Amino acid sequence: MANPVDFNLYLITDRRQVPGGDLLSAVRAALRGGVRAVQLREKDLTARELLPLARELRSLTSEFGAKLLINDRIDLALAVAADGVHLGGHSLPVAEARALLGPTKLIGLSTHHQEEISRAAREGADFVTFGPVWFTPSKAPYGAPVGLDALRQACADAPLPVFPLGGVNAARIPELTTAGCSRAACIGAVLAAPAPENAARDLLRLISPDSLQ
Repeated sequence: MANPVDFNLYLITDRRQVPGGDLLSAVRAALRGGVRAVQLREKDLTARELLPLARELRSLTSEFGAKLLINDRIDLALAVAADGVHLGGHSLPVAEARALLGPTKLIGLSTHHQEEISRAAREGADFVTFGPVWFTPSKAPYGAPVGLDALRQACADAPLPVFPLGGVNAARIPELTTAGCSRAACIGAVLAAPAPENAARDLLRLISPDSLQ
């Protein structure tokens, strides 16, 4: 049985998109705005470089009662007692990650096609990201945008929570909700905003008004 996913907005980090580069301050502001799940995804950093950042984010997310997931690195997730990991196409299989992490940790998986969502559910993932829905530079290497029709089908058929990502911003949330999605994942819509707290609060208000505390 999948672990409960009790958040609607999934914030993925990219310090290069933060004006001034102060990732921790931007994440703190987003947490004040209601974000309750953060994925540490700084793919250009080594494990040694990531470890202190992961520790600081663990402390910060714990302060707000939020989840911390680590992109790909199960070793780092265990080292900082993160709430789980997010896996991609070149990561360990879900079953192997589950064996290392245990039954209660969250496992997210990046998907780009409907069949990948079904496989993720069969293999024991707790949720998936799906996209890119729209073009965005951070997801350009992963292929053409999947579009709203594919997202609509994914949200209708998926046996586990789906977080659309790729070009997600406040102006596009009505399109996501019309497509049947009540969750979203983003990077720049929050971290690149002049006021990440307000940006996060606005996204959550649009996605799910009840998610705001």
